[in-house]
Amino acid sequence: MTDSDKSAHIARFGRHGVWGGFGQFSSDTVGEIERLGYGTIWLGGSPAHLRPVRAVLEATEQITVATGIVNIWNTDPAAIAAEFVELDRDFPGRFYLGIGAGHPEATAEYTSPYQAVQAYLDALDGGGVPVNRRVLAALGPKMLALSAERALGAHPYLTPPAHTAVARETLGDGALLAPEHKVVVDTDPVAARAVGRPPVDQPYLHLRNYTSNLKRLGYTDADIADGGTDDLIDALVAHGDAAAVRAKVDEHLAAGADHVAIQVLGSSDVTVELAAIIRA
Repeated sequence: MTDSDKSAHIARFGRHGVWGGFGQFSSDTVGEIERLGYGTIWLGGSPAHLRPVRAVLEATEQITVATGIVNIWNTDPAAIAAEFVELDRDFPGRFYLGIGAGHPEATAEYTSPYQAVQAYLDALDGGGVPVNRRVLAALGPKMLALSAERALGAHPYLTPPAHTAVARETLGDGALLAPEHKVVVDTDPVAARAVGRPPVDQPYLHLRNYTSNLKRLGYTDADIADGGTDDLIDALVAHGDAAAVRAKVDEHLAAGADHVAIQVLGSSDVTVELAAIIRA
């Protein structure tokens, strides 16, 4: 894959995207996200198949759609590859396959995530999924390096901008770096933390891969305990008015990200907040 080829694929993601769980967004919502000018819709969770992806592609016209992520432990790579090929036939160039090893607490078979991801990628190679059409969930240095070597790049989840700077150094130039960041559009910090803390605490502050990553960044057990300190929650969940949220999200771009996937929390209609953020 040439540098110009990688650059063209990275450009497809745009600077800002929207992250939501599989099945979270209606057809009308994904259509509005596209009209607002976001570059990518990320579908999060661990689906056993890619049918939800097709529904989003059918409801939109040009926007990129990516998984964040397909879990390697509960899917057959050959079946996922076949679904990818069908989606790419029907919606050429629009879908990017994000895969990852999840976390050990959820998977009895969890052994060596690095080796397991390597084997899954081997199967995707055999199934016709191009290197430049897949991304890896990556937090630590080994998985980040693998993202640059055997995928278009990395999609880190639950990371502050400080991690983005480290990740860019590890990835080097030319690999996609597309972190997710949670936001609450609320100028009352106490109220915003009340919305943002629960989905961070449960489950992520009790999962080893996420807590280990935070500790690599200098956070301590005391920072992580009891739902996380205010400083930790503020680093992981941007809050304030739309302009303040946009500024926080864009710290990832300043730290070396190509793209940021925005996850709106505490909203009955995410398009309202997304419109304000993209226009800020």
